[in-house]
Amino acid sequence: MPRILIVDDEDKIREVVREYAEFSGFSVVEAIDGMDAIDKVKAQDFDVIVMDIMMPRLDGFSACKEIKKIKNVPVIMLSARGEEYDKLFGFELGIDDYVVKPFSPKELIARIRVAIKRGSSSMASADVFAYEGLEINFTAREVLIDGNKVSLTPKEYDLLFYLVKNINIALSREKLLEEVWGYDFYGDDRTVDTHIKMLRNSLGEYRNLIVTLRGMGYKFEKVR
Repeated sequence: MPRILIVDDEDKIREVVREYAEFSGFSVVEAIDGMDAIDKVKAQDFDVIVMDIMMPRLDGFSACKEIKKIKNVPVIMLSARGEEYDKLFGFELGIDDYVVKPFSPKELIARIRVAIKRGSSSMASADVFAYEGLEINFTAREVLIDGNKVSLTPKEYDLLFYLVKNINIALSREKLLEEVWGYDFYGDDRTVDTHIKMLRNSLGEYRNLIVTLRGMGYKFEKVR
């Protein structure tokens, strides 16, 4: 039975998420703030964490940063604010998803299922892609440039791996959302564009291997 950690200082939010999650077949543990969440992650294993941003003692962003140092567990952030800055900051920290309050509990459960599925079924296969000084090890989930390991967010790994596995194939933003994120972002193509920008920055001199297809999407190709 998949285990979920729900982190929110609002009793009602935790109650609603718990009710829907348990009805959907999940085991649920609750935490009232970021500090409580870190303590529970140290003591237990979870398949996904659903965490509010604005909380007393320790906010969700700070808690997520500390949790990622302890365990690589998918994190879905909840927030009453939908500003792009908050989303970008969260993705840079390595969160897997961002849900704005008020939210549909059924939609949240669907996103939880996607995060768990993505975490349990690796996109990697037992091979390595190499081009000049760039090396991508799918099995080890590592990216090296001139022998130096590149630090990527979980979503950057997933996006890069999908692009490389479909090398020279034109991929629309909608296709990338469907295959990498696993569900529809209601037409918000900026999610893909933002992560492509982050990924290019991480690839440095190999950033141009990701080619922009105007009005369509992107593709990965060796010609630079």
